[in-house]
Amino acid sequence: MSAQSTSAKFTMYSTPWCGYCHRLKSQLEREGIEFDMVDIEQQPDAVAIVERVNHGNQTVPTLVFSDGSALTNPSVAQIKAQLAS
Repeated sequence: MSAQSTSAKFTMYSTPWCGYCHRLKSQLEREGIEFDMVDIEQQPDAVAIVERVNHGNQTVPTLVFSDGSALTNPSVAQIKAQLAS
């Protein structure tokens, strides 16, 4: 998924070495859920977003939704519930 996607309802902030990020990305793709993905190591300005929603911690995967809400290391069920609300 690219940062240019216009139909994505959320952005997943991740790192290349994050196993949880890779697993969640695969699960979301299998479910057909569209999202943007940002590597915080390649886009250092994204670190501030992750830290803001995680009380100063650089925890990934962090998902930030178009309404400004965020989930950290969520399950696909949690993401679906958030998208449905």
